[in-house]
Amino acid sequence: MMSEMNKQKIVSSVPQTGFFGHPKGLFTLFFTEFWERFSYYGMRAILVYYMYYEVSKGGLGFDQSTALAIMSIYGSLVYMSGVIGGWIADRILGPSRSVFYGGIFIMLGHIALAVPGNIPMFFVSMVLIVIGTGMLKPNVSSIVGDLYSETDARRDSGFSIFYMGINFGAFIAPLIVGEVGMKHNFHLGFAIAAVGMFFGLLLFILTKKKNLGLAGTIVPNPLSPAERKRTTFVVIIALIVIAAALTFMIPRGWVTIDSFVMFVGILGILIPICYFVTMYFSSKTSTVERSRLLAYIPLFVAGVMFWAIQEQGSTILAAYADNRTDLSIGGFSISPAWFQSLNPLFIIVLSPLFALLWTKLGNRQPTIPKKFSIGLVFAGLSFVVILIPGTLAGENALVNPLWLVLSYFVVVLGELCISPVGLSATTKLAPTAFSAQTMSLWFLTNAAAQALNASIVDLYTPETETLYFGIIGGASIVLGILLFLIAPVIQRAMKGIR
Repeated sequence: MMSEMNKQKIVSSVPQTGFFGHPKGLFTLFFTEFWERFSYYGMRAILVYYMYYEVSKGGLGFDQSTALAIMSIYGSLVYMSGVIGGWIADRILGPSRSVFYGGIFIMLGHIALAVPGNIPMFFVSMVLIVIGTGMLKPNVSSIVGDLYSETDARRDSGFSIFYMGINFGAFIAPLIVGEVGMKHNFHLGFAIAAVGMFFGLLLFILTKKKNLGLAGTIVPNPLSPAERKRTTFVVIIALIVIAAALTFMIPRGWVTIDSFVMFVGILGILIPICYFVTMYFSSKTSTVERSRLLAYIPLFVAGVMFWAIQEQGSTILAAYADNRTDLSIGGFSISPAWFQSLNPLFIIVLSPLFALLWTKLGNRQPTIPKKFSIGLVFAGLSFVVILIPGTLAGENALVNPLWLVLSYFVVVLGELCISPVGLSATTKLAPTAFSAQTMSLWFLTNAAAQALNASIVDLYTPETETLYFGIIGGASIVLGILLFLIAPVIQRAMKGIR
């Protein structure tokens, strides 16, 4: 593990001011993540349309339900890959090199998407971007933490500035990439996403030595020579087994989109269970920590339910924007991809207000379980909102885009009750010996949710629209109410954590 002396060297080697009163390294990481999110969310804003648009319109011609399932699987694998990316940084490369190589993989993935009408290159791009995002995303956040000592009062403020970079990149990307990709050429849009990641890499390379110092350069828990040999052997054997299995299964037609969706769905359930079981029965976990882990389970389930709705903003609601929404406003045609900018925009506007609200309430603010329950109710209401116009106007009518705007707004109210609170709760409830793994567990709520979505999105059709939104939205509201009712029980199991 990284020694305290090494941590102090990292912190002391970094310039302590220069970017709004924060270390200059925050400038490097802010804009690296800004451009990475620009590239990822720009690509994501048009990817589902690229998949299901006809070849004559520049798309791949996939069935819409297949495209929606692939999109969900894509998102699930991105979050799962963060577990591997964190391990690579901790044991082999260190965070800084992991960020660099991750950025290269992402850029190459977007370049592969820029190749016109090529289905094999599309799947190659998926692999590259999943690997790259898994290596970059968790580790760039880790380096932000390296910029500050544990007692530095600017630490939380620094992370807030950093997350603003994430949301600014996510806000701008659909407006630019969506306009170019949807109205001109999908591949030109993907090329712009690749250029965005290139800018992020270029800035990282040119400024990291001066601004970051040693931050992110030390491998926290490097593999010993024996471990390195064993790991190399295991990886080679695993690759051989996978290659042999695919060679046997593909000619027999056993490897299909449906079978892969099922496989990822099983992983989305099994991986969190393995995490919980390992931590709960470990001799390193105390009795109090076991109680807190049990309290964490209903929060985890609530997180999965919430993200299952929130992440449909890039799948079901993206298709809704394209097929069910009147995109002509005063003679001006808006891109359906632009709606992807609403989530980060509302987060940027509302985050300071929620932070102020919790600060003002102090000890009177809702407990962690109650905040989760409120978030679930808002998520459910966002689906109730979007079923109203279709129910009133009929399945063939185009609805006013303000209904979609309102749906995105309501789900963000829920997100601000769950997402930052979930991160904070995870750090508080994590067993000491498994603090890093427990943070990975929180991100797996999103992976499990999108794996679940991949199995249910094909149930959505114009004919089943009201039933689809009603059942899922209603389930979230009911779960939120149940969570609110058992919140005191969960609170007692948290053993003093509020």
